Amino acid sequence: MDLLNFIYKKLEKTRVYRYPSRVPSKIKLIVLLRIRNEELIIRDTLEHLSSIADAIICYDDASTDKTFEIVSKHPKTIAVIRNFNWATKIEERLESETNHRKLLHELALEYNPEWILCADADERYIGDIRTYLETEEASSLDYIRIRLFDAYITPEDNEPYSGGPLAYFRKYFGPECRNIIMLWRASNQNIFYKGSDSREPVVPESAVGMVHFYCQHYGKSLSIQHWEETCNYYSQYFPKETYGQKWEARKGKAVHTLSDFDRPLYPWGQELFMNSVIIHGYMDRSGDQK
Repeated sequence: MDLLNFIYKKLEKTRVYRYPSRVPSKIKLIVLLRIRNEELIIRDTLEHLSSIADAIICYDDASTDKTFEIVSKHPKTIAVIRNFNWATKIEERLESETNHRKLLHELALEYNPEWILCADADERYIGDIRTYLETEEASSLDYIRIRLFDAYITPEDNEPYSGGPLAYFRKYFGPECRNIIMLWRASNQNIFYKGSDSREPVVPESAVGMVHFYCQHYGKSLSIQHWEETCNYYSQYFPKETYGQKWEARKGKAVHTLSDFDRPLYPWGQELFMNSVIIHGYMDRSGDQK
């Protein structure tokens, strides 16, 4: 660690790294990416996002592996906010879920993008997002909810991820669908992050949105070891009544025959979508909750 980084760590501050030579003259879509110790998957994540976005900015939350070195060298990474001190208190972890994305959002606006995509490193997006944003229909929207489904480790599909494309890595997914606001128009100043433990920004009632595209989420299925690490993380750093007890009970149960909600698993495709159960956030084009 160089001297300046050492000083930032001692002062418990973050440091912003900017790469001006990589900044495009015009940014249609910029990605916000909050990360910590993602060395295993981050190269594929960056390549996946590069097919969608003009630029990527990251919040590295005190990684102890090579995550920062990898993201900082990628040609589409235009800035990294690097945190040197991992917060361990439960209330700090909840607040950081929102605050880190809020800082990324504020930084992204400095680059005048047209659209913003908030991504997680273990998500893979299915559908031609880039082309759609050029359409007349997209021009009428303020935000887009993307359908997220969890991938699962099963008895016949339990090998750990060891590299290569993560998309379609697992065969089976739970039917539980979270329609999450991941894409929004940067010019809408009434879309922003607030509160704690927020994966998505708040949007005004007047905003027009729709549900489009799909997301394969691999946070539960990279490997049996990763599953156990996830259980320990939520058990240790999040409130017991909302996260801790649930994830404590999931220890030793990485391999699934049913989803975590006791529903059948389905292969990716129409059978999964037809049997989907919406558990978060359905909005139609008018913004009405259904």
